[in-house]
Amino acid sequence: QVQLVASGGGLVQPGGSLRLSCAASGFTLEHYAIGWFRRAPGKEREGVSCISSRDGSIYESDSVKGRFTILRDNAENMVFLQMNSLQPEDTAIYYCAVRPYVCYEKVFARVKDVDWDMWGQGTQVTVSS
Repeated sequence: QVQLVASGGGLVQPGGSLRLSCAASGFTLEHYAIGWFRRAPGKEREGVSCISSRDGSIYESDSVKGRFTILRDNAENMVFLQMNSLQPEDTAIYYCAVRPYVCYEKVFARVKDVDWDMWGQGTQVTVSS
């Protein structure tokens, strides 16, 4: 069956690190752009990072630049979000999603369901001391 599964979330102290995984089954991630998004309590969903197929271009939210890194592993048909220097404001449910080939800055920024073919179920990240 065709699905995305996000995993790797958990409870971490400020300054800690987590690696989130997005695993695809039933299709090949190589031909898709993959985005990571998050929804914090009481806030709108926002884009975190996105990586395109082909040229591998990356867009990142200013709030995570220098701390988070998106990585693609085509051999494993997976995408990762390495999160370092985590802070309480990073607490959110994190989702991965796919669309054909290219992220496009405007598409990434506007976070519309209709722009994305499939969403994972989300994984909870809680940053607290």
